[in-house]
Amino acid sequence: MLNDVTVFNIRRYLSGNDKILGEEELHQILSDFSCDRNPDVERFLKEQAIEFTKKNQSVTYLVFSNMDAELVGYFTIAVKPINVSASKFSKTMNRKIARVSDLDERTDTYTLSAYLIAQLGKNYRNGANEKITGQQLLQAAVDTITKLQYMAGGMVVFLEAEDNRKLLKFYEEENGFKRFDLREAKAGTDGAHTLVQLLKVL
Repeated sequence: MLNDVTVFNIRRYLSGNDKILGEEELHQILSDFSCDRNPDVERFLKEQAIEFTKKNQSVTYLVFSNMDAELVGYFTIAVKPINVSASKFSKTMNRKIARVSDLDERTDTYTLSAYLIAQLGKNYRNGANEKITGQQLLQAAVDTITKLQYMAGGMVVFLEAEDNRKLLKFYEEENGFKRFDLREAKAGTDGAHTLVQLLKVL
């Protein structure tokens, strides 16, 4: 766990077992989140995160600053199947992936379940984004997945990113993710567009 932030599973608010925490308070906290840079990230948190968590489609985690308990960001984790072409990676990487996947020798493609970082966003309301870096937010998500890995196994994490040079440099060069495919995203706030899929073996 990072020393300067606390990660909070929103199930804590939805369990009904806490006299202080509840869904009403959760809605109030989420209303303070703003991300003009990526409206889809804000829309998901405010309109879908709770429902997706209730249905076990994914789980959203809020990240608070330890300095003043302000919401500085969030991330969402899900488990999804992916197909990965063996030709995309080195022999060493393929050996690692092979441990947790099935290889279709005809297509030379691995099929596996992986941890998806489905959402990752900073809160830009009143400068809250200045209290956490993108690196810290991503690390908080990876640290959470590492705990899940300890309890349930698995070793691959993946995410999808806009085809943006600065963003891809952040994931690839600074955080060790590797590209494995492209996906056409459905039309949302920004319209239909292509997402780059990247993975990392933990």
